[in-house]
Amino acid sequence: MKHRSGFVNILGNPNVGKSTLMNSLVGEKLSIITSKMQTTRHRIMGIVSGDDFQIVYSDTPGILNPKYLLQESMMKAVSGALSDADLVVYVTDVIESVNKNSDYLRKIIDAEAEKIIVINKIDLTSGEKLDKLYELWEGMVPGTQIVPISALNNFNVDNLLKLILSRLPEGPEYFPKDQLTDRHERFFITEIIREKILVHYQKEIPYSVEIEIESYKDEKSLTRIRAIIHVARESQKGIIIGHKGLMLKRVGSEARKDIEEFIGRKVFLELFVKVRKEWRDDTRSLKMFGY
Repeated sequence: MKHRSGFVNILGNPNVGKSTLMNSLVGEKLSIITSKMQTTRHRIMGIVSGDDFQIVYSDTPGILNPKYLLQESMMKAVSGALSDADLVVYVTDVIESVNKNSDYLRKIIDAEAEKIIVINKIDLTSGEKLDKLYELWEGMVPGTQIVPISALNNFNVDNLLKLILSRLPEGPEYFPKDQLTDRHERFFITEIIREKILVHYQKEIPYSVEIEIESYKDEKSLTRIRAIIHVARESQKGIIIGHKGLMLKRVGSEARKDIEEFIGRKVFLELFVKVRKEWRDDTRSLKMFGY
């Protein structure tokens, strides 16, 4: 039996549903999902294996024009995903313009890797409008397979998976068959905490935050986790904590429940807030945070 394998990298503009699609294809929640832009900061791999195949998916940050070093690092992850892909899945949706970020789209179209265009969120439009959008994309990328889906509702994702499998080259397994991702447990815990901040805070606050696990101790009956929420400015510290600490308590309570579900045991979570001045433009800080 021939074994197929390959790196399938998911690219696209912010908020088109890349992370929702990745989680749907992998069958697990690996990437956090919110309605805010720039939710995904890192390149995250999700590995799906069968007896005769292995698909290594990559979720990537949304394409943007960098304004500070953090965003430059995010775009390096996008460029890396474009250069090492066996197959690029470019995700758009029924809302955004076909010409959005056209310069970067041209780079993707001109890349050597095979490509599939995915039109997501088709549940938000009519059949007539979808047909017109489909025609626009056919004109933009002639000869490229275009797949309409609703990742949120898992509609037509199975047909996308079959198409991806058919495009994989013959090759070995790159990871053990039971491995789900390249990231460690602590990374996903920081992402769970950051997701709660994205949900509960507005304006610049969620984009000025990074999470660090200071200590992680497995005890007999529970796991003790001490995490630091780093903010970029002193004024943001009080906003994160909230009046009488209520906002921070809410974030901690919701994050703890999700972490318990994720690791499968009781958790005692402590959250602290520290100011790391303008960390998004500080090379040393970015390196410490894994960028």
